[in-house]
Amino acid sequence: MVPSLLILTDFFQAANRALDYATNLADPLGARLVLLHVRRNSVLDPEMMRGELSNLSREAISLAMSSVARQLAVPVVAEVGYGRVAAAVADAVSRHHPELIVLGRPDYSTTPAEMVETTSLDILRAAPYPMLLVPHTVVSSAPPSRLLLAVDGQAFDLGEHAGVVHRLLAELMASLTVLYVAAHSDYDKKPPTTLETVVRTGLKLEATPIEIRTISSRNPAQGILEEANAKEFDMIVVISRRRNFLGQLFHRSVTAQVLMHSELPVLVLPAL
Repeated sequence: MVPSLLILTDFFQAANRALDYATNLADPLGARLVLLHVRRNSVLDPEMMRGELSNLSREAISLAMSSVARQLAVPVVAEVGYGRVAAAVADAVSRHHPELIVLGRPDYSTTPAEMVETTSLDILRAAPYPMLLVPHTVVSSAPPSRLLLAVDGQAFDLGEHAGVVHRLLAELMASLTVLYVAAHSDYDKKPPTTLETVVRTGLKLEATPIEIRTISSRNPAQGILEEANAKEFDMIVVISRRRNFLGQLFHRSVTAQVLMHSELPVLVLPAL
């Protein structure tokens, strides 16, 4: 089966930037794109009431999808879903089995975190699956080659989703740096050799070179974001445990803060 990337589009800037990024990623991975637009026309949809959704007719959507597909330099399948995004994505995932779900992150700079019910959270709840979130400020010109994996030092198991990291490292010839953000009181308690064993076991890696970094910070998310500067890295990878996206306080989790504030694309890998 030809590998695929499922990319959501609403024809706004954030989605267009994510589409550019996914196209540049799909080419070296030998993957096709599954372009999904979800037509959300319920008057009860909170984003519709805020005027944040495109209000296109079926005919206009069909023309727009065809136009976008013709301009892409990689194989593409275009689909239109209906209803809530999470349900439409879960349906598409069950049929296409993509390696990644890709979506753009709009500008949330003026919206309080407590009020942001992001599409990414809905998708993680409905279909826990590797997801790549591309900030609206990212201008993609080349595939990522320097990955920063943020871990909490605890054991994790990605199951079949570990293959996504293998493909990125192998096909993109990318480097992997593992970052452990320790509390001030625990800074000297996590030997790099132990951390490397945890990461290799969780990712099912063998001989892949890994750089280990340990920093101390009172705020783990802030520590990750400060370390992930664009001069040294071009993608953040985080391990999301189920408690992070099933709880009511998702916006307070480290994963959520990184997703909302990162200037780099963020790959979320759901742990089993």
